[in-house]
Amino acid sequence: MGFGSLILAVLGLSLIAFYASRVKALSMAKSLGGIQQLASLPFFYGMRAAIWCALPALALLIIWSLFDNHIISTIVLSNLPDSVKPTNTDQHNLLINSIENISSGSLDPQFADPNLVSASKILDQLNNTAQKLLTILILSVSIFFMSFAWIKVSPKLHARQMVEKMFKWTLLIAACLAILATLGIILSVLFEAIRFFQLVPASDFLLGTEWSPQMAIRSDQVGSTGSFGAIPLFVGTLLISFIAMCIAVPAGLMSAIYLAEYAKPVVRNFAKPVLEILAGIPTVVYGFFAALTVTPFLREYGATIGLEISSESALSAGLVMGVMIIPFVSSLADDVITAVPQSLRDGSLGLGATKSETIKKVIFPAALPGIVGGVLLAVSRAIGETMIVVMAAGLAAKMTINPLETVTTVTVQIVTLLVGDQEFDSPKTLAAFALGLMLFVVTLILNFLALRIVNKYREQYD
Repeated sequence: MGFGSLILAVLGLSLIAFYASRVKALSMAKSLGGIQQLASLPFFYGMRAAIWCALPALALLIIWSLFDNHIISTIVLSNLPDSVKPTNTDQHNLLINSIENISSGSLDPQFADPNLVSASKILDQLNNTAQKLLTILILSVSIFFMSFAWIKVSPKLHARQMVEKMFKWTLLIAACLAILATLGIILSVLFEAIRFFQLVPASDFLLGTEWSPQMAIRSDQVGSTGSFGAIPLFVGTLLISFIAMCIAVPAGLMSAIYLAEYAKPVVRNFAKPVLEILAGIPTVVYGFFAALTVTPFLREYGATIGLEISSESALSAGLVMGVMIIPFVSSLADDVITAVPQSLRDGSLGLGATKSETIKKVIFPAALPGIVGGVLLAVSRAIGETMIVVMAAGLAAKMTINPLETVTTVTVQIVTLLVGDQEFDSPKTLAAFALGLMLFVVTLILNFLALRIVNKYREQYD
């Protein structure tokens, strides 16, 4: 049985365990005079048995999948002659790929090394044996623990407490995995960024005004030291994000206030889903819209008033990005404003305040934390956007704050640096991790500022 089939089989056995244990609990309750004679509801007896049936088998399946390929590869390579055995990691991976290609039929055995053909046969035998052994082992473990859980069902068994404890540990493990994943991402970016700063001084990266990493491809070419001044990238990112937020924040907040406070239910039920459709449009579609519609319109309009607008400009990318981000601000702000207690509105209006005064003096301060959260989400979305910038703003790193010229952003350069067959030991490639670290630091600073703003201006209500 394959990996997916084994999971389905374990889930099927878990359903059987749930049903059998629940039926047994109901049967015992009936003989004792009712469900109230049981320490827990029959549902929890079934859940306990299902968990006992599935959890050990799935844990064993995960552990097996982690070590299976490595052990089989080691055995296969150990059967190769000494003249063919790999001497480094690259040769090891190449041999394994060649043997797997022969085994799968992607590589004709007639044109392959006879030693590798023999190794592919050994690989097929080991894979078949391992698959059969895994199937027997998983099903045996699942059936054993299902039987054990079914036998242990008794009126005095506190199944509910056991199930809740299992779910508690499951949630704790999930939370720890999320924390460890975040920590792993941070450390992986940090270590590679440190390698970059060992090759390029941090002062040159943070204070330099010229970005030209493509010059550092080979050590024997002219100008091979490259230029890694990231200020043009930061300026371009901030410029496009600023233009986008100038469009998204006012439009999003005003649409949210209208939908939450002024619009009739019929209008709201129609306008809100239509507005949120903007969030579901792929960014590449926005990029096409910016490149084929917005940019030509801006150039033609600029020519009529005597302005020279580049064929790829920060203004075009920022405008389209702002339209894309409107639903993020509008939807979150609308939900937060709607969640403000109606008693606050009634009290303000009862004291003689107008509708607009109530919104400005009561509702908006009460909803400020949620609105700030929505705006921060929009800022993060703007900073992390790539496709629109590539198609509408270009790739040229210019030190300018003129929205009519071509600029680029940090995310675009990260993608550009990592495209193609790159070696992760040159400043050109490692620069992507340094830029990623800068994005992380900027996001952390934004969150810190948001907390300070919320704590300073938040209104407390009884």
